[in-house]
Amino acid sequence: MTATVRSAWSAVPAGQVSAFTRRTRAAIPGLAGDILREIRRAYPDLPVVLDESSGEPMSLIGIRRALEHFVEHLATGLGAPHAHLAVFQEFGRGELLGGRSLDSLQAIYRLGVRLAWRRMAEIGQQTEIPAPAMYELAESGFQYLDGLVAESVRGYAEAAARQAGERLRLQRRLLDLLLDGEAHDGQVETLLAERAARIGWPVPRSVAVAVLVPPAREAVPPAVGPEVLLDMEREQPIMVVPEPDAAGRGELLRRATAGWSGAIGPPVGLADAAKSLRWAQSAVALMERGLLPSGGLLECTEHTEALVLLPPEELIDDLGRRLLAPLSECGPTHARRLAETLLAWLETRGGAPEVAARLGVHPQTVRYRLRQIREMWGETVDDPDQRFALELVLRARRLRGDLT
Repeated sequence: MTATVRSAWSAVPAGQVSAFTRRTRAAIPGLAGDILREIRRAYPDLPVVLDESSGEPMSLIGIRRALEHFVEHLATGLGAPHAHLAVFQEFGRGELLGGRSLDSLQAIYRLGVRLAWRRMAEIGQQTEIPAPAMYELAESGFQYLDGLVAESVRGYAEAAARQAGERLRLQRRLLDLLLDGEAHDGQVETLLAERAARIGWPVPRSVAVAVLVPPAREAVPPAVGPEVLLDMEREQPIMVVPEPDAAGRGELLRRATAGWSGAIGPPVGLADAAKSLRWAQSAVALMERGLLPSGGLLECTEHTEALVLLPPEELIDDLGRRLLAPLSECGPTHARRLAETLLAWLETRGGAPEVAARLGVHPQTVRYRLRQIREMWGETVDDPDQRFALELVLRARRLRGDLT
């Protein structure tokens, strides 16, 4: 059978508890002032916020209320739960709004409890409260401190969440304006600068826009700094990267987006951010079709040929049907070999040895194929415009994997 632990405080005669409570309550005004003076001495940079109705410092009011509340709690027995004061949530919110952490606030609370306990210990001796009961009182005081800290943390967290939500809302408005695709006149530029200022975003000279593909598994959002505008709420998350050509920027982005796939558009002036976005979206579409490599942050500027030749698929296919019509009379394998030979010849502008070296076949084989090409296309292959069009079509087919 479990033994019941008797509370030392509850064993103190009611008269002694009453005397202790009465003396402590009478000491509260002076004690609160002493605590505030000591706090200001230890933390001279602590801002002073006055209560609008009384003109007293809010910190003094908070200290006094906390002491009064704790003393009233003594009469109900130390086992009853504390009901903590909402004013300490305000203190937490004030730390966030002041750009400070909760570390100094918690240190201030501990200082206040230490001074308060020193005075209560003196009163305990005067009223002959037994030592075990005073130890229990001290333990209750530290539990009360934990509750005050918890209230401040709650207020801090709520203010941080509201602040973050407001920043995201303002950032979204900035992104909508930046990426709307419309030409930016002077009025829009002014509005853009105003929206950037509201979230503390220095307006850059150039940007690059990245489109991210969410991984199949849960992934931590990219660990980018506040200078990068990140919107994770879109179906395809986007990043607006300022000054993308700055030294080390590319490597930082690659580390920040580890585990993600996507594409970053070319650097452009701020007014052309929507153009960078379109190139990134086009690249992601090709990645999803397996036509561009995935598994990391692809740079559009390194895949210009694919981005130019692959997206206009219908136009390229129509041009290919017309220009490569002679191949329709050949079998699939032979047609492919002739197309590869034609492309190698167009690219090298050389003779049979150069083409053979590129294809890895015998020069005599190339000469045979080139004679066939001459017979099939005739003088077309000597016309500069037709040669250019043929090379475009054949390069597009190679990018799709139809040719080697």
